[in-house]
Amino acid sequence: MVRRILNRVAAGPGALLLLIAIALYALNMRGPIVAIAPVIDDVRDSLHIGGSTAGLLTSLPVACFAVASPFASVLLARAGIERAISLSLLGILVGTLIRASGGFAAALVGTLIIGVAITVGNVAVPVLIGRDFAHDAGLVTAMYASALNIGAMVTSVLTAPLADVIGWRAALIAWGALALVAVVTWTRAASRRRATSAPAPSAKPTARADAQSPPAALWRRPFVWGLTLAFGSQAFGYYGVTAWLPTLLHDEIGLGRSAAGASASIFQVMAVVGAFGVPALLTRGLSSSTVLLIVCSLWFVLPVGLLVAPAAWPLWCALGGTAQGGGFTAIFTVVVHRAIDQRDGRRISATVQAGGYTLAATGPFAVGALHDASGGWTAPLLAVCVALAVMAVAGAAACRRPREALAQR
Repeated sequence: MVRRILNRVAAGPGALLLLIAIALYALNMRGPIVAIAPVIDDVRDSLHIGGSTAGLLTSLPVACFAVASPFASVLLARAGIERAISLSLLGILVGTLIRASGGFAAALVGTLIIGVAITVGNVAVPVLIGRDFAHDAGLVTAMYASALNIGAMVTSVLTAPLADVIGWRAALIAWGALALVAVVTWTRAASRRRATSAPAPSAKPTARADAQSPPAALWRRPFVWGLTLAFGSQAFGYYGVTAWLPTLLHDEIGLGRSAAGASASIFQVMAVVGAFGVPALLTRGLSSSTVLLIVCSLWFVLPVGLLVAPAAWPLWCALGGTAQGGGFTAIFTVVVHRAIDQRDGRRISATVQAGGYTLAATGPFAVGALHDASGGWTAPLLAVCVALAVMAVAGAAACRRPREALAQR
């Protein structure tokens, strides 16, 4: 895959190093968030806080994704992609160190820094892909989405064993080493690109109608609304399922807590299949709207399967995980290809994520509240189904006209 990209990308000799830097960056963009969950009981005991207070350490970053996306867009405009990503990685590293260095106030400040830093990356990476990998946006976005999920999975699996050996503070700090590696790699990649490449041409839209729509009129462009609703619905389902799936399996089929935790690993790792499956389908001539509907169909299997046959949860988790990885790739491939230029791409990325993560932040709360109100899991799973229906309708409408040339040429 890398050789295929390098043969066609206009980023020059530093393209491979840039791909590695993007992958390392992505490994750091979900891991610091999920690292708290495996050691949350240790954190609560050590910091003398309750469960709801401790929940801020996992929910605050998602809130930052919504609130800080406009700030991230401004930072990209003023500092440029290279400096913005450098600051983002340094923020992740500094926030990781501060979070584990003191009491609850330090943990909260560190978490806030991590959330804002990752928000910058959320907005920046689609713009970077559009600038340097426009002709292979699907494959590079798939690599990026896969690295996001792999980073989350590895951190979830290894943080608790590390904490058993070196304590929760050192275990959280240890992940700073991965951020440090990413900082060094990104610095070299950015320097090599400046030294060996002329400015890469911006991704050009294939849609004449969009080219005639001025970037300033962002909210007058229907596809932006569609992508925002589609991404928000996808993220609502993702965070709602991630937060409550182990508890659901424990309640419904009596699965032990540790065994139920394996569902999260399946859900995350299968995202790699979906992420690379989307560009594979697009190269076979399927339209972006058709691919998105396929993704939504797979997503539906998870809540419906858990309703009718919860004992088959490994299959439902595998299909749902495939879908969530594919949905992310499909949506942000559209973002890359519909942008008129880098400025437009930055603004679309920020807008889609600000609105989308606002919806996402309500996912765990809404699923939990419906469970408490109904005393079961039928209502929460139906709520996920409703969100996925919105994703299907909004996403397909955003993709339908004008058609994007998402297939690789």
